[in-house]
Amino acid sequence: MKTLREVKCGETVRVQRLNGSGALKRRIMDMGITKGAEIFVRKVAPLGDPVEINIRGYELSIRKNEAESIEVI
Repeated sequence: MKTLREVKCGETVRVQRLNGSGALKRRIMDMGITKGAEIFVRKVAPLGDPVEINIRGYELSIRKNEAESIEVI
């Protein structure tokens, strides 16, 4: 499975599964990143952190470690 961190700039993907547990998983879900949500990757910083995405009509920046815990198709 591919993670959100591996997605290239300009691609649109759909969330397949959220890995992790506890506070990290809850935080990701609170940002609107849930199974089935469509994500458009706007920008990836030169060193890969953060990743700017569009999800559910708003812009969001997430860290590399958060992006690694989101499996996409």
